[in-house]
Amino acid sequence: MISLTSPVETRYHRLPAGLKLGLLCVATTGLFALGSLWGQFAALAVVAALYAAPGAGFARAGAAALRPVALFVALIAVWHIATGTLVEGTVIVLRLVSAVALANLVTMTTRLADMLAVLHWITTPLRWLGIGTRPLELAISLVIRFIPVLSAKGAALAESYRARSARKRPGWRIAAPLAGLALDDAERVAEALRARGGLSEGARE
Repeated sequence: MISLTSPVETRYHRLPAGLKLGLLCVATTGLFALGSLWGQFAALAVVAALYAAPGAGFARAGAAALRPVALFVALIAVWHIATGTLVEGTVIVLRLVSAVALANLVTMTTRLADMLAVLHWITTPLRWLGIGTRPLELAISLVIRFIPVLSAKGAALAESYRARSARKRPGWRIAAPLAGLALDDAERVAEALRARGGLSEGARE
C-alpha cells in the first residue's frame, strides 16, 4: 500500500481536512451549477493556479496523477464530436477535469488518517443507533489506497506485454493476470486484518 499524500509540503497541508472536504463539496456543486463555457474555462484556470502556487514540482506531481482522466476526456470528446454537440461536450470535459483535479488536490494535501477522522465524525449518528461504522471507514481507506496500486501494476503488466509481443495494445489480455494480482493483494490485506482483530471497533490500528 502507498500513501497518496504529496511529500512536497504546502500551505494546503496545514488546512483542516474537514474544511478542505467541505470546500471540495461546495466547489464541485458550483461546477455542476455553472453551465457557461467561459465560466468553466475560468474555473479550470483557478484550479491550475491552485496547483501552480506551491511550485513546479507539486504541479507536475498533480498533473501526473490526473493522466487516467485523459481516457474519459477522449471518449466524451469523440462522442460529442460525432453528435455535433461540441460546445456541450467541452463544458462537460472542463467540468470533469476541474472536479477531479480539485479532488486530487485534496487527496494530495490531506493525510488519509485525517480524512478517516472526518468520516468517523460524520458517521457518529450511525454509532448512536448502534451501527458499527468501522467497516465503512476501512472500505473507503482500502479503495483510496488500492486504486493507484492496481493502476501501477496494470501499467507494469502492459509494458511487460508490449516488450514481449508485436501488439502495442495489450487490451483485455492483461485482465486475467491483473485480476490475479488484485486477488493476491486482497488476500494479504485480509490476513493482515485478521492478525489485527478483524473489523471490530476495538481492533488495533
